[in-house]
Amino acid sequence: MNQNTVKKELRERLRRERSQKFIPSNFNVILKSPEIIAASTIASYFSYGVEPSTTEINQALLKTGKRLLLPRVNGEHLDWIEWDGDESKLKVTKNLSEPTGTPVTDLDSIDVIVVPALHIDQNGYRLGQGGGYYDRALAQLLGWKIGLVHTGELSSQDLPREAHDIALDAAATPSIIVRFKS
Repeated sequence: MNQNTVKKELRERLRRERSQKFIPSNFNVILKSPEIIAASTIASYFSYGVEPSTTEINQALLKTGKRLLLPRVNGEHLDWIEWDGDESKLKVTKNLSEPTGTPVTDLDSIDVIVVPALHIDQNGYRLGQGGGYYDRALAQLLGWKIGLVHTGELSSQDLPREAHDIALDAAATPSIIVRFKS
């Protein structure tokens, strides 16, 4: 069985498990990390459904004066658009709330990237939804990369990976931050 098939089957199982065990939680634990505190510009996402919620952390980041960027799908890639917290400036496309506006060009200014994941392994590799958007984006971004997962979605076993998969620097559950590399 090839890696794509393995990943696809694993995604389906993990999505099913997540929906059965979902308990709404906040991820405010990341707000106390030195990387977030020191950051000026943070790329996050606007969560939906049973994804780890970014609602509270996005609002808290804005309240502390951070520049917040959200992704918008552009072909095979993600554009990053500055967002001020006004939900009327979001357009819903296939369950994704994406910001309207002009993409930023200063991607090197992004200090932290908060990413969604279905599961993250002990080496920092994540299993996402399968579009490859975040792996392509993470390959271009220099900032500290942290994935959000629910309790029980950190794995001690390696997840299947491909050459294009990018390891994260850390993962957060509602109660802890796990760092993978310095």
